[in-house]
Amino acid sequence: MRILPLALMILMVPTLALAHPGHAGPSFLTGLGHPLGGLDHVLAMLAVGLMAAQAGGRALWVLPVTFVGAMLAGGVFGFAGVTLSAVEPLILASIIMLGALVALATRPKLATLVPMVAVFGLAHGWAHGAEGPAQGLALYAAGFALATAGLHLAGIGLGRALNHLAIRTLGGGAALAGLALAFA
Repeated sequence: MRILPLALMILMVPTLALAHPGHAGPSFLTGLGHPLGGLDHVLAMLAVGLMAAQAGGRALWVLPVTFVGAMLAGGVFGFAGVTLSAVEPLILASIIMLGALVALATRPKLATLVPMVAVFGLAHGWAHGAEGPAQGLALYAAGFALATAGLHLAGIGLGRALNHLAIRTLGGGAALAGLALAFA
């Protein structure tokens, strides 16, 4: 149980150091690595997983699937050059709001959470599509979708393994980190 927070910190070290590495090429591995290279993405994805674990039931799979699906749609929009207003504020809002909801241990209905998670997923995906490689988007998208799902699963795992206070503390930390990113 004590190793989980340490493992999470170790996983975040490359994230802090790299802060969204470049898009070296249209490969599955580049897509797989990209979400792990930005603190914004890691925090939001873990928060989705923590929220899913808190909500339980169908939320365990509906929230991550909704996010990944919306993210892939957003990636197509970004790649196609479709304009999406306020992407960066939406990405920052995703960290702050998802983290705050976890910290406050709110229990909104799934019908409320799904559209919110979809909008946040769309924004994250748009950024990936707009910044992604000019060719080979399918391989790249498969990689970043898999990495995103993995981060969701890590959040769910933490949410199921840790006690209520620890989960709320992680949510609060994510919200505060989102605020720090917003004002950095």
